[in-house]
Amino acid sequence: MPGGVAVGKVAERSANQRCPRGACREEWRRPPPLPMAEGDGTGGERCPRRGLGDEAERDAESPGSDPELGASADSDMELLRSLLSRTLGLGGEKPEKVLEELTLEGVSRFLQSERCKNVVCMVGAGISTSAGIPDFRSPGTGLYSNLQSYDLPYPEAIFEISFFKEHPEPFFALARELYPGQFKPTLCHYFMRLLQDKGLLLRCYTQNIDTLERVAGLEPERLVEAHGSFFTSHCLRPGCRRQYGLPWMRERIFSSLVPKCEQCQGLVKPDIVFFGESLPSRFFTLLQSDFQQVDLLIIMGTSLQVQPFASLVSRVPTNTPRLLINKEKTGQSDPLMSLMGFGCGMDFDSDKAYRDVAWLGECDKGCLELAELLGWKKELEELVRKEHAAIDAKATQGGNGKAGGGSQDPPPQSGGGTGAPPH
Repeated sequence: MPGGVAVGKVAERSANQRCPRGACREEWRRPPPLPMAEGDGTGGERCPRRGLGDEAERDAESPGSDPELGASADSDMELLRSLLSRTLGLGGEKPEKVLEELTLEGVSRFLQSERCKNVVCMVGAGISTSAGIPDFRSPGTGLYSNLQSYDLPYPEAIFEISFFKEHPEPFFALARELYPGQFKPTLCHYFMRLLQDKGLLLRCYTQNIDTLERVAGLEPERLVEAHGSFFTSHCLRPGCRRQYGLPWMRERIFSSLVPKCEQCQGLVKPDIVFFGESLPSRFFTLLQSDFQQVDLLIIMGTSLQVQPFASLVSRVPTNTPRLLINKEKTGQSDPLMSLMGFGCGMDFDSDKAYRDVAWLGECDKGCLELAELLGWKKELEELVRKEHAAIDAKATQGGNGKAGGGSQDPPPQSGGGTGAPPH
């Protein structure tokens, strides 16, 4: 959805260092480190790349020490050699190739091997389009192409926090059309559910705010809603921050009311990440460990255009295979641009390609084909049939509960809520 760029407070250059790794653009503050605030993904964050924060710390503590400066210079040179080797292919050992072939068949064989224990999925709006939810950027059919009726200064304004605070009506009018509870999870969602049930899913990182991952049965612990969701909402007044649940917000949206806090009458906003807001702290906390453990990265239904989400692709170890299931190839970039920290550096077609696989087409079809190669096709189709029947039965009994997952209002809270919404 709208801009997923995490917003951090930028201090003077003398107090901050930038991680020299091309794909790692976070800033971190010299010691002592500041604790990460709720909803603040970058403030006080150390560079997550192993060892680099320690080097910066030693440089800061003893700037006049020649031995320390010499060690730092050696480390910087080694880092530069590593970057040149890995990104431009200049010298050094070639990364291990773990796929027998760069095809969906090769990925399926690796997924069934003993080497593949932890799968991370990165997903975007493309996995929900078959449920009837539009994506954002497709010409003609995407959400940004069909917002003329909302009288916006420009399409993205509907997801800008500053515009929302002054003019919340367009967003809530749109929310009535897109609200969770009106759509069923897709085959793609249930493929991830199968990965979870088989003990292979380490985490699903989703850009989507439709909560369909939850409805499909992904456990909250396995899910990182990078751009938040409608699942909870909070009062925007800093002194209040009272929390509300999905049914409370649904009732007000479908009554054409602008939701106001029952405690202070402040504006209440779903916890989806608007442009100008920070991503949830959970996103930054988990990615540092998840993307070192991952054995296979599956990317589905995303243009990989929104940062920092898109940069996750480049955080996996150099021998980790990356499978893209999408309508078109994305995440590719010029090697020099990758070295400078722009783009994801995926390589599907060059002579140096050794781990990236692109399957082009509808996400549901790609997942079904992969499931067939894995011997899971019948199991996946039966899971979809059973779960959709249960959703239909619940809708018949309870009206609005079509795909709401039976969520209940969390207990009202004051203070420290989440800081998440759409990108």
